Order: sequence, then structure tokens, then C-alpha cells
Amino acid sequence: MAAPMRWGLRQLLRTRNTAHFRDLFEIEGVKSVFFGPDFITVTKTDEDVEWTDIKRHALEAIAKFLESGDPITTGAVYHESSLSEDDDDIVSMIKELLDNRIRPTVQEDGGDVIFKGFDDGTVKLKLVGSCTGCPSSTVTLKNGIQNMLQFYIPEVDSVEQVEDELDEISAKVFSEVERKLQE
Repeated sequence: MAAPMRWGLRQLLRTRNTAHFRDLFEIEGVKSVFFGPDFITVTKTDEDVEWTDIKRHALEAIAKFLESGDPITTGAVYHESSLSEDDDDIVSMIKELLDNRIRPTVQEDGGDVIFKGFDDGTVKLKLVGSCTGCPSSTVTLKNGIQNMLQFYIPEVDSVEQVEDELDEISAKVFSEVERKLQE
């Protein structure tokens, strides 16, 4: 299964289908776009932006893109989340639980969970899509994901959310674009 894709400005500029993606990012108030297996999540920049101001334009841009027949993703996969022969038994069990029990539930709410590592009893996960910046993400992480992993895998002591280099780059690029727009 190909992993869902989260697009920020940096990824947008590198894709060959930029015209269609650019339509979404030209909508005032759109911060990021997340393509799941059967859903699209649009994240707004902040609480001052109303969904009613975004919705019609986003639906038009998405419909235009889907009508084009262009592929949605570049085929990139989060390799950390894929089962590997190199995984030990604990990591394999964690990935299997994530894929079969946890990810489908999180995807129902427009987000996803990406395995980033397991070290000294701590499972490191990246939350993407609507989970990014969601006030309930900590509750989901600790009360939902951590409790389930600990129930089935006693070696799991805790679960923590991590960001990767791409998140940091996207945040910097977004801040710079936002600053230039305000000038």
C-alpha cells in the first residue's frame, strides 16, 4: 500500500503536476494538503480563516484536478512504515498493529500515522494530515495509540510524536512566503 502524501509548499514546487496543486495553494488560508488513500485533507493557516471562505474554492480545485486524470502522488512511500526483513520482532509487531488497527481509525478522521522508529521502549511516530496541529492529537497519541501498543506489546513503554527535517523546511518556507505576502 502506498503511503498517503502530505504536500506543503516545498513539495508542491518539486512536483510535475504543479499547476493543479498550485490551484489549492492559491486559495487564501490554505496551509497544507494531505492525500490519503481515499480522502483529501486541506489544513487552513489559522483560526482566523473561515472554512466557508475556503471550501468552495478547494472543491473546485480538487474537482479540476481529478477531471484531469493526472496521478495524485509521485509514488513516494514512507519506507520507515513498511515491513522490512531487517525489522526485529517488536518493530514488526508495532508496524503490523499500526497498519491493521491504528492507521485505519486515524485515517477515518483525515489523518495518518507514520512509524519513525523504536528506541529503548519508545515508539516514535509522525502524525500527518488533519492530525497535524490538532488539539486532540496528544490524546490520540497517548490514550489511543500508546495504550493499544502497550496492551499488545509489553516492551513498549511510551509513544512520542516526532517531526522530521521536511516539517522544519516546510515551516520555514511557509513562514517566509507568509512574511512576503504581508509586506
